[in-house]
Amino acid sequence: MHVIVPALPATARALDMSISTAQLAITLYLVGLAAGQLLYGPLSDRYGRRPVLLAGLTLFTAASVATALAPSGGVLIGARILQSIGGCAGLVLGRAAVRDSATPDKAAGQLALLGLVLALIPAIAPAIGGYVTAYVSWRGAYAMLAIFGAFTLLACVALLPETLAPPAGTRSLSMTASYARLLRSPAFVGYSVGGACSTTAFYGFMSASPFIFERHLHQPTQSIGIFYVFLMGGVALGSVLASRMASRMSLLLALRIANALGIAGAALFALADATDTLTVGTVVAPVTLFMVGVGMASPFALAGAVSVNPGAIGAASGLYGFIQMGYGMLCTVVVEAWSPGAVYPVVAVLLGSALLGQFVLLLTARAERLA
Repeated sequence: MHVIVPALPATARALDMSISTAQLAITLYLVGLAAGQLLYGPLSDRYGRRPVLLAGLTLFTAASVATALAPSGGVLIGARILQSIGGCAGLVLGRAAVRDSATPDKAAGQLALLGLVLALIPAIAPAIGGYVTAYVSWRGAYAMLAIFGAFTLLACVALLPETLAPPAGTRSLSMTASYARLLRSPAFVGYSVGGACSTTAFYGFMSASPFIFERHLHQPTQSIGIFYVFLMGGVALGSVLASRMASRMSLLLALRIANALGIAGAALFALADATDTLTVGTVVAPVTLFMVGVGMASPFALAGAVSVNPGAIGAASGLYGFIQMGYGMLCTVVVEAWSPGAVYPVVAVLLGSALLGQFVLLLTARAERLA
C-alpha cells in the first residue's frame, strides 16, 4: 500500500481519473483488507496458518501483476481489491502465528518487535515508490508489489512452519459462533475499537497526503516519498518503546499512554492548520508524533484483543483486523467525501479519532474494574 502512495497523482493523470477516484486505490484496498480478514481468521483456526497464508499470498501476487498492467482506472481498482483480499492473509496470520506460541504479556512484547519489522519496509517503501514513479513510471511502483509478493510467497514456502497446535481440524466452533462470542466480550470490543481509533485513522492522512504535499506545499514526487520515511520511522520508534514497556505496565495503561501521544500530535497538526502556518515541517513533525503513538498502541491493542479467547486466536485476529481496517476505510471515505485534497478534513479525522479512542479505552478500563 505504501509503495503506491506517491504514485497516486501520476496514476490519476495517466488513467484520466479524478483525485477522489484515484484515492479509491487506497479506500477500496482497505475494504478488501477488512473483509478478507473475517475469512482468514476462522479458516486458519480450522485448517492451520501455513496453507491459508500461502493461498492468500498467491492471490496477492497474481493481482499485483494485474495492477501493473491495468489499462484503465476501473481495472486498476478492481485488481487492487483482489490484491488486498490476498494480502490481508499476512496481517491476520502473521499476528496469529506470534500469539500461538506466547502468553499475553510476552505476546505484547513480541508483537511490538513484529510491529518494528513491519514498520521498516513501509518506512522506505514510499521513498522507493516516489523515485520509481519519477524516474521509471507509475506502473513501476505497482510492479514492485508483484515482485515483493512473489518473494514473500517463496520465502514462506521455504521457511514458515505451521504454528497452530493442537491440530486445527478439531476446532468445532463455526465462524459465526466464534465472532458472536468475541463481540459479546466488552474487553474484546474495547481493545478493538479503541485500538482502531488509535492506530488506523492515519489512513485518512495517507490517502490525502500526496495531494497535500504536491498541491499545497508544492513538493516534487520524489520528495514526497522521503517524507513518509519520517512518518513510518515514528511507527518504528513507537514499536521499540512498546517492546520496552510491555512487561512494566498493564496493556490498557500502556495503550492509553500511546493514544495520548496521538492526541498531542493531532492537536499540533490542527494548530498549524488553524494558524495558517502549514509547512513541510509543521505537517511532518506532528504527524510523526502521531505515528509514534500508532506504533506504541498497535501491539498492546492487538495483544489484548487476541488474548480474550485462547481457543479462537485466529478468529480474534481476523475480527480485530476487520474492525481496524474498517475504521481506517471510514477515515479515508470521510476525508475524500468531505473535501478531496483539502487539509482540514484530515486534521479533523486524526484529532477526532484520537479523542474517541481515549474515551473508549477509559470505558474499557472501567468495565474491567467492574468485572
